[in-house]
Amino acid sequence: MAQIFTASADTRLRAMLLMAAAALVLAIVAGYASQGYGTVVGWVRDQPVPFSHRHHAGDLGIDCRYCHGAVETSSRAGFPATHVCMTCHSQIWTNAGMLAPVRLSLAQDKPLIWQRVSKLPDYVYFNHSAHVAKGVPCVTCHGRIDRMPLTAAAHSFHMNWCLDCHRNPGPALRPPGEVTRMDWSGWDDSVESHRQYAALRVRVEHIDPVKLTQCNVCHR
Repeated sequence: MAQIFTASADTRLRAMLLMAAAALVLAIVAGYASQGYGTVVGWVRDQPVPFSHRHHAGDLGIDCRYCHGAVETSSRAGFPATHVCMTCHSQIWTNAGMLAPVRLSLAQDKPLIWQRVSKLPDYVYFNHSAHVAKGVPCVTCHGRIDRMPLTAAAHSFHMNWCLDCHRNPGPALRPPGEVTRMDWSGWDDSVESHRQYAALRVRVEHIDPVKLTQCNVCHR
């Protein structure tokens, strides 16, 4: 009887099946990454207290700088100290169960351990104060934090995402005194005036995209 398959046919079939399985795994991983699974975009991290930015920044209109007091002077925005929380919560919601860790933190004089949501790799240097001083609003990087009942990362902070802004910083710039404003819809609707303002800010602040895209700006 004539042989239909060669001796190597089985090996080739196994190799093809292995390659197909690998391609399927890569497709699934790529799909997860595009949905935020690989970049933690949209993911919520467990915190010592279920703090709601939607309630504090959105409903109550508390300025970001009230809790993140170092954002204008330091590379880090800083987490709120317990006494900042207790400024209000020594008078309202004083016996709320969810705030028990805050009261314990104050009583023991030990800071709450907050989990960082928007985190960059250790080899990347980012200065909050430099961006705030130039007029880059909080919403640019952190999204509509005022709509988040629990805080989640709004962007992946991939290198290309940062470089897109550094190559053309003008469109991201706003009046420095209004950096904590969340809704810029009216501003963005006025395209021509925004373009003029962006060009003016770039010139006045001596912002040079060539320098902003040099490696040592973010990798030091």
